[in-house]
Amino acid sequence: MMGRSQHATISNLERAFVMTSREIITALLNREIPERMGIFESYWGETIPSWRQQGYPQDVDPGDYFNYDLDLVGGSWFNNSLQVGFEEEIIEETDEWKVRKDDRGATLKYWKNKSGTPEHIDFEVTTPEKWKPWKQKLLTLDERRIDLKTLRHSLQKVRAAGKFSCFGNLFVFEIMRATLGDICMLESMLLEPEWIKDFCATYTEHFKIHHDYMFREAGKPNGVFIYEDLGFSNGLFCSPATLAELVMPYYREFVGFCHDHGVPVLFHSCGDIREAVPMIVDAGFDCLQPMEAKAGLNVVELAREFGNKISYMGNIDVTVLNTNDPGKVRAEVEHKVSALRDMRIPYVFHSDHSIPPDIHFETYKLAVETFRSIGSYA
Repeated sequence: MMGRSQHATISNLERAFVMTSREIITALLNREIPERMGIFESYWGETIPSWRQQGYPQDVDPGDYFNYDLDLVGGSWFNNSLQVGFEEEIIEETDEWKVRKDDRGATLKYWKNKSGTPEHIDFEVTTPEKWKPWKQKLLTLDERRIDLKTLRHSLQKVRAAGKFSCFGNLFVFEIMRATLGDICMLESMLLEPEWIKDFCATYTEHFKIHHDYMFREAGKPNGVFIYEDLGFSNGLFCSPATLAELVMPYYREFVGFCHDHGVPVLFHSCGDIREAVPMIVDAGFDCLQPMEAKAGLNVVELAREFGNKISYMGNIDVTVLNTNDPGKVRAEVEHKVSALRDMRIPYVFHSDHSIPPDIHFETYKLAVETFRSIGSYA
């Protein structure tokens, strides 16, 4: 009963609106101004279990509880590895972590009981010669990569709920990091640029082939989300010129492919990517997310510079939310949301990365309720 009453309280703030979630997000990605802003969120794996000790109802999806407008479609994150069907090889294991070799030939060390970036141990694909044997396999449709049954069912479920459906996956930059490792990738950008171009071109075609299959056999989503972390906390992984030459052409190609299918593309990148934002806009992406405040990004400043050339999702600072101070939380949400509303900027409420467990359940509820109370464009 607690969960139902809390959910009803949040839903009461929306009763005056008549547009569906799908219509709201579609309008925002078209850089139109609908009746209200959108809302979506991502979480650390530990967060919802932690919240259940704070009153969050059991067996309730946060997308349903908070009535998010966007839903990532299960089964859309298809297998883009080098070795389909590869069984993970455990190299070493303790109570706290394990070292495993994955289907890209990467050996990584993971925490077992908490979230975190894995430690890089070793990589097999470190030269153009070691890359070549895998290329043709990636350029051939492999239906084993896609769980079509799950994809169809999930897409139908999201559609029936009136939500904005999104396919999601990594793309060329993150896949390259995962396959080559950071050191080899960054060195090769300078020393072997033609290999980097070939890698990106191959994977771009790989994504077009397999998305075309998913669109045809399961149906088209309302959008596609790609996850590409381009920056450290204090700048890009490579120079803007290198990014422009070696990566951006393939972003532009994949965005063009999706647009030809009538599907907008949302771009995720953590880190300080301020120098890359003009290129992201120029590549034709429809939304920028999550604009990490911890890395110096500010959605209000970006909106003043780029206006409605792109829509925006995120930038609610988790380092403010995790103070669990109601006054600070309200101020963070009210400042950014009211400024964007008054500027009539297409915006989707979201944290500046994802919600960690040190943000209390009541704190996040307060942030959402504050947003709901001021997030109308009317």
